[in-house]
Amino acid sequence: MEKVPPQIEEMIYVVDDDPVVTGLVAARLETSGYRVKTFAYGEDCIAALHDEIPDLIILDFYFIREGTIPMNGMEAYDEIARLAPEVPVIMLSAQEKGEVVLEFARKGIADYVIKDSDLIDNLQMAVKDVLER
Repeated sequence: MEKVPPQIEEMIYVVDDDPVVTGLVAARLETSGYRVKTFAYGEDCIAALHDEIPDLIILDFYFIREGTIPMNGMEAYDEIARLAPEVPVIMLSAQEKGEVVLEFARKGIADYVIKDSDLIDNLQMAVKDVLER
């Protein structure tokens, strides 16, 4: 008999230009019962905020797009904070520099998760913690 995930009403936006990351993160969160929408770029997430406000946004720091320069995670965060200041944001990054993490904290990022081999487990713990606050 297949196990049915618990029904959780929270909507989470996952914003990352790496489809492997968004796929893995979305699958884990959906298995835990969250509703998930994925976006490749911050601009796409920001556009969606005009129609729906999620309970949480998981946002990558660095984006690459051929032909144009997309906004980075910090720029996207600033716009998200302006449009939906009540929505907590968890930043994802391979960036481990102390000054970058400190800047995220100063701006009000709810949590920061490093993209490493423990990403999925660490992110799931961060999501639970942030949504329970």
